Parts: sequence; C-alpha cells; structure tokens
Amino acid sequence: MSSTPEQPERWPDDDFVPTEELARRQGVKPIKSVDDLAAAEDPFESDEEYEAFLADLYASRRVGLA
Repeated sequence: MSSTPEQPERWPDDDFVPTEELARRQGVKPIKSVDDLAAAEDPFESDEEYEAFLADLYASRRVGLA
C-alpha cells in the first residue's frame, strides 16, 4: 500500500483551455460596473489570509530575479 496519490498515466499533450471556455464552464460573467465589483463578496476570510496571499504573490514575482 502506498501513501502516494494516484497520478494519471499521462497528461494530455494539449491541456490548454481558452479563458472564455473556462468562464463558460464555471458560469462566471464579466462585471458591468465598478459598483458590481465593490458589492462582490470579499474573497479572503481574514486579514491574515489576505496578507499570506500577498506574501506568496510577491515572493513568486521575485523568483529568478536574484
């Protein structure tokens, strides 16, 4: 018995999905105004989660700069 999760035998050669298709599959629609964006639910559950997201984002942008 292995603790390693099963992996697919082979990934598809072209697993690219256009943005429009991803949006259609997820049922998302573009915002119509800034007011719609302001009324949207906060994607972060806490300030700590938001700060962790930003720290990871900034670190990923610095990769390869040194």
